[in-house]
Amino acid sequence: MQEISALDRLNEKVSQLLQKCEELQEQNEVLKGELVSLKAERELKDVEIERLVEENSKKDIEIEEIVAKIESILG
Repeated sequence: MQEISALDRLNEKVSQLLQKCEELQEQNEVLKGELVSLKAERELKDVEIERLVEENSKKDIEIEEIVAKIESILG
């Protein structure tokens, strides 16, 4: 059996590290894309939440006006 030289082992390890680095870079790109998508989704939800909070405030004002009218009618 032929013994693998230190240089060959080192070369193999470097190749493995390069392959792992490439895989991690690809994974990083996928994650960056997901992050961009999630940020956009969050922004849309924030806008919707803001709209609903405003709508809720308007409804609260309407309810207070109705209660005030009822109280004025009742005396």
